[in-house]
Amino acid sequence: MLPTYCFPAQDVRIDLMHPSAEADPSAEAASGWIAEHDVRIGDDLLERAAQRFSDPPAPLSALDGYWSFTWDGRVSWFEEALEVGTHARDPSKRVDVVPSERHVRVELGGELVAESHRPHALFESWLPTRWYLPAEDVRQELLEPSQTVTTCPYKGTARYWSVRTGNEIHRDVAWSYPEPVAETPRIAGLVTFLNEKVDLVIDGVPQKRPFTPWSL
Repeated sequence: MLPTYCFPAQDVRIDLMHPSAEADPSAEAASGWIAEHDVRIGDDLLERAAQRFSDPPAPLSALDGYWSFTWDGRVSWFEEALEVGTHARDPSKRVDVVPSERHVRVELGGELVAESHRPHALFESWLPTRWYLPAEDVRQELLEPSQTVTTCPYKGTARYWSVRTGNEIHRDVAWSYPEPVAETPRIAGLVTFLNEKVDLVIDGVPQKRPFTPWSL
């Protein structure tokens, strides 16, 4: 479950909340402690945009009587005066970007895709190091624009490329943040690759592909 914010009932406009007509078939809702609600503001109805927690199991008992809301873009979330998307930021997670002088090579099927002596290393809690390279150090003729777009509250909105080597297409293995969030400006316009599906060579040493949810 991704991080979210929860609010005590006294901080929620209960008059705008209405039990949803159809129950969510998810396992959590089926357990009976998550009650989905529609949010009605004037003539606008946001179906199943709110959830009320009632008598949750012991590990989550502190949520009893609290409310939360969807992160699907229909509701705007703010941390202080900063709007955030996708999900709440985990306060125990860090994202740091540092310039490096390491020699980074990216290969696929034995073919060189990118090579740089001026990468930036992005360290993100619980994830493998991502190496962001200047676009000039990437073989652009191998990149094919993808329709895939993802958002991250720690980095921003990413656009993707697939890489073609010979007759094989490696889908969505490269991405970039054209306009990252204010906390990670150093990766703007740089290109990185999915360590789990490319062959990385750092300072002449081949790196083992990490196993993460993106390995599948």
